[in-house]
This record gives sequence, structure tokens and C-alpha cells, in this order.
Amino acid sequence: MSYIIVTDSSANLRSLDAPVAFASVPLKIITSEREFVDDASLSTAEMTSYLQSYRGRSSTACPGVADWLSAFGAADAVFAFTITSALSGSYNAARLAGEDYEAAHPDRRVYLVDSLSTGGEMKLLIEKTAALLQQGEAPETVYEAVRAYQSKTRLIFALQSLNNLANNGRVNPLVAKISGALGMRIIGRASEQGELEILSKCRGEKRALEKIVSHMQEMGYAGGPVRLDHCHNTAVAVQLRSLIRAQYPDADVQIGQTYGLCSFYAEKGGLMLGFEVE
Repeated sequence: MSYIIVTDSSANLRSLDAPVAFASVPLKIITSEREFVDDASLSTAEMTSYLQSYRGRSSTACPGVADWLSAFGAADAVFAFTITSALSGSYNAARLAGEDYEAAHPDRRVYLVDSLSTGGEMKLLIEKTAALLQQGEAPETVYEAVRAYQSKTRLIFALQSLNNLANNGRVNPLVAKISGALGMRIIGRASEQGELEILSKCRGEKRALEKIVSHMQEMGYAGGPVRLDHCHNTAVAVQLRSLIRAQYPDADVQIGQTYGLCSFYAEKGGLMLGFEVE
């Protein structure tokens, strides 16, 4: 039996460190002047620099049904992961693609997961799926195990700017304006419904990093794996990893870069952490 893991590009993954077939379906970032496709050819540095000086409206577009179908290939079992359905139509497009795929190939199956999140939390779910497939587990067993594991994963983000989130109606524009004027760091999470929920606001990098770890612990973190993505903020990401490991020396904290979609929302300096809780 052949398998493939497919995700939209909000997972910040282009490949897997595992011998399992993998594909990433790109989202798009659109302005009145330019369109950025979130694939391997995208320079997030160029995109974020452009968006910092751009004063018009911007938006995002999810992959279409045809994009998902193309990524499924000819696999007997497809495991598809999407950004939270509360913020994007990617899940609905993948669902329709799965229905078409199964209708055309009655002997094949698409296992679809609405991550109710993005970024590092999606990475953890995908890693779990790959590990179980390598162990030779049956597709249905893998799917059930991953859905159960989803109850133990969380996402926290820390942002220096809310401009793009405000422009897309994700947060109150007044909150974004006041936070920017006061130089506040905004710390939030993906709620159980997959919506953005602000947890706290604070000034200063050191205080923000301490609050991130504090919020992680409040949510049940006890030293499990962490997938930390940053938007052109390597030094601070390394500081946060050190802060986590100071309390949990054996913690598996892996640092990565946000790709196009997550860079658009996190903006330069933003951090996103997927982590496992007990």
C-alpha cells in the first residue's frame, strides 16, 4: 500500500526527515500590485520587506480543489493536513478534493485533518503521522492515533506587529494600532475552535520570552517536543530555546523559519511555537 502526507504551506514544511512521500500545496499572498506563491521559490525576506512598505490592501488565497487533487498523486492512502478552517478555506477545498478522489478511486482513502492551528503544531501532527506509518500501522489506526494526539498539541505565537492580521479582519484594527504605538509584544494562541486568542501584552523582548514559557506551562507543557518557527528573528528564537532548555534540559526544541503564509501573518520578528502538553 502506498501513502502520502500532504499539507498546505502554512505548516512551514517542504520535506520530511523520514522515508514517507510528502507534498506541500502552496497558499498565496496577494496585494493590488503583486502575488506571492508560498512555494520553494518564494523569498520571504523580499516579501516581508515589500509588505512593510506597502500601504494598500492585502489578502491570502487558499489552494484550490485541483491543487489538492494534484498533490494526492496516486497514493492508496492520503493524509492531508490544513491550516485551521476558522481562518482559511483550505480545509474545505481539501475536503472536496478528498471526496472527488475517493469517488474516482473507490479503493483509495483520504484522511483529512483540520489542524485548528498552523505552523509548528501542524509539524508535530505530521511528524506523528510519519512515525506511525514507518512503524507499519494501518491507515485507519494512524488516523485515529493522530486525532487523539491532536488533543495534546498546542500553538502559541508572539508578534511585534498586528498590521496584516488587522487588514484581514483577524484582529481589531484599533487593538493593532494601539499595540504598535506602544511597542507592545502580543502573545496569543490558537483556541480550541482554531481562532486567534490574545493571551497577554508586554513590553520588551526578555519579558515577552518569559511570558511565552509561562503560558506554555499554564497550558500543560512539561518538557515535550517544541517546533519553534520565526520570521527572520533567529537570535531571539535561539534565546527562547535556551530559556525553555534552562528549565527542561532534555526538551527537543527545533528551530525553523516561517514560510510565506505564516510570515505574512507573523510579520518580521514574529515567533510561532507548536508544543506538546501532558
